[in-house]
Amino acid sequence: MRTSTTIEASGANWRETVDFVTEAEKLGMDICWVAEAWGSEAPSPLGYLAARTERMLLGSGIIQLATRTPAAIARAAITLSNISGGRFVLGLGPSGPQVIEGLHGVPFARPLTRMRETVEIVRQAATGEKISYAGREFTIPLPGGDAKPMRLSMRSEHELPIYLATLSPKMLRLTGEIADGWLGTSFVPEGAKEAYFDHLDAGLAASGRTRGDLNICQGAEVAFADDEDALRTMVASRKKELAFSLGGMGSATTNYYNSAYSRQGWADVAAEVRTRWQSGDRDGAAALVTDDMVLATTLIGTEDMVRERLRVWREAGVDTVRFYPAGESLEARLTTLGRAIELVREVEEVREVQEVGERGSTTAARPSGATAT
Repeated sequence: MRTSTTIEASGANWRETVDFVTEAEKLGMDICWVAEAWGSEAPSPLGYLAARTERMLLGSGIIQLATRTPAAIARAAITLSNISGGRFVLGLGPSGPQVIEGLHGVPFARPLTRMRETVEIVRQAATGEKISYAGREFTIPLPGGDAKPMRLSMRSEHELPIYLATLSPKMLRLTGEIADGWLGTSFVPEGAKEAYFDHLDAGLAASGRTRGDLNICQGAEVAFADDEDALRTMVASRKKELAFSLGGMGSATTNYYNSAYSRQGWADVAAEVRTRWQSGDRDGAAALVTDDMVLATTLIGTEDMVRERLRVWREAGVDTVRFYPAGESLEARLTTLGRAIELVREVEEVREVQEVGERGSTTAARPSGATAT
């Protein structure tokens, strides 16, 4: 199981953020994702980080569809891949109507079609071919004029993996069908099969692929409590943030986070939280969030609890864990991150020992002279 984290270039001291990333690389972190919500963009800080890091992968987590043309996304992705020596991973996501329409003034309609066509155009551009595409959302070149198909004056010198951040069933199926990885959130391993994996697997099957062809990357806050009192305080302090996700993210009619929680067993609570949040009762909405909702979708707990939760994530099929380390200072966040990375290593070591033991048991049980088929 690989380790990763996500940063933004806005909302924090940039130099401190860079220090966090470079120190995370020294701790053994595998991937750093750079987000863009309604603040900073992703490509610019990724270019800066490419010059400040040496080993870790760098990913857009995510570039929002509809904020750029597919060709513009392709140019940014190829540029970042080439200047980083092949360390770039393109993460794409549909975002939501509030950001796409409310901030960018672009229609949010048909995000599924837009996603499929964007990925197809990006991959076409990365090969160095002339870009010629006729779809429902995009037609390149634009018909009715003098334009002819063009190719970019560069091509990707390295493999360009594409990860999709998706939550709805149709988007999840598309992810399984066309993507190299899935950037998930609001993840409850106990309910992941019906909520997520069945849809991802349907898409994989449609394209003749298996789960091994799709990297599952899941994210959650990680925080360590020294005792039960500290844990209760931590959980209580996270409830308003979760209430915002359930009630304030998206628009009055579209909230993918709320839908994800609803599919995983909290439909009634999620609906009521949304109603209260939308009415302006933020404290009342937070009060409805249960301890189980916080603990099930985060990596908050004692060290033993977090270690066990990581094991459950690993067994559920998570290939890459994306940490949001808690802490009031850079040093505190790095300490939390370092402990979390060590726990992942412990979980992997135990798993490797178990696999060796299982192979040994199979060999020992095989009759003398028998060969494997």
